[in-house]
Amino acid sequence: MTRIEVSMSAARIAVRGLHGASDDERMLEAFARAAWSVLIEPGDSTAGRLIAAVGPIDALGRAIVGDTSALADLTEADLVTAMARWRPRCEAEGVAAAVNAARATGARLVVPGDRDWPGRLDDLGVHAPVVLWARGDLGCLAEDRPAVAIVGARAATGYGELVAAEFGAQLAAAGITIVSGAAYGIDGSAHRAALSAGGRTVALLAGGVDRPYPSGHAALIDAIAASGALLAETPCGSAPTKWRFLARNRLIAALSDATVVVEAGARSGSLNTAAHAAALGRALGAVPGAITSAASAGCHRIIREFDGVCVTSADEVKELMGWSPPRAAARDEDRTDDLSRVLDALSTRVSRSIADLSRVSGLAETDVEAYIALAQLAGDAEERSDGWRRRLTAR
Repeated sequence: MTRIEVSMSAARIAVRGLHGASDDERMLEAFARAAWSVLIEPGDSTAGRLIAAVGPIDALGRAIVGDTSALADLTEADLVTAMARWRPRCEAEGVAAAVNAARATGARLVVPGDRDWPGRLDDLGVHAPVVLWARGDLGCLAEDRPAVAIVGARAATGYGELVAAEFGAQLAAAGITIVSGAAYGIDGSAHRAALSAGGRTVALLAGGVDRPYPSGHAALIDAIAASGALLAETPCGSAPTKWRFLARNRLIAALSDATVVVEAGARSGSLNTAAHAAALGRALGAVPGAITSAASAGCHRIIREFDGVCVTSADEVKELMGWSPPRAAARDEDRTDDLSRVLDALSTRVSRSIADLSRVSGLAETDVEAYIALAQLAGDAEERSDGWRRRLTAR
């Protein structure tokens, strides 16, 4: 086993063709983050805290030499435990295999601070991915582009697949990016419908982006990469595992303005995605089914226990998101002003923070605060403990 070398020469070799670093420091950071993705399992909060404290380069150096001295909010015991997890993977061969596999499949590295890094992921804090391995165009996840996660059971019914397809097609045709996990059932129906509508869709994989999973969706996954984006936080060559599927769900929730569960059993993994969405303060919706249908028991639980919103159409999903379509350029006499943009961003069912209203309306937070105050005075908006809503009796 050869110890990982943190040097510019090693970084240049490793990230050549994978990351368009503009200077040596960025190149070294990209290399360090690529190495971290080999060392850790997704969502490792100790690694996240260490990187937040000293940066990915110095953090990697500490991991290589086994430095367990206490730092910030990390105790020596925390680091001793973490180093024991990381040590078996702390080898140059593993990093080389990952970057070579990425080059072979046409993947690239995307790290925080890059133009294409999806800013929504930063809401995960120390649980955010250290890097993304990507195929396709991450522009469809820019913060000014609305995105919705459509997820659900693998063993979906015909009803569930039909609803997922209708939602996926109508929302994608309206310019909303469809995010899901490329699994059989609901995920696949939503992805295929978005592609058929000529829209954009993004798939999050639990293994490497060079290993399509499930294998029966290999052609679909390639189509997603060709017109949208295929993402993973695990390096190329990684196999999907039960834990990685669960960890992947937090990325699906974080990358979306809203998560809609179309069909889910009482113990479906989609409930895990819903829980992440709720924890992040993202809008959460569920499609109702027959009360006798085991395939919809999870959806009914989301509505009952997770404060999820019952959604029955693509328009109701848009309302859940607080989203309205971009308007054509207007004449002076019928121009839509900035106050209207803020009102359009409000929802009657889900509270929105000033930051959420800023992202949806495309206005600065200071401007949103001013217009929301005017809307409140006019009786069009009301403040609640968890944010702002549009009044049902709005004039």
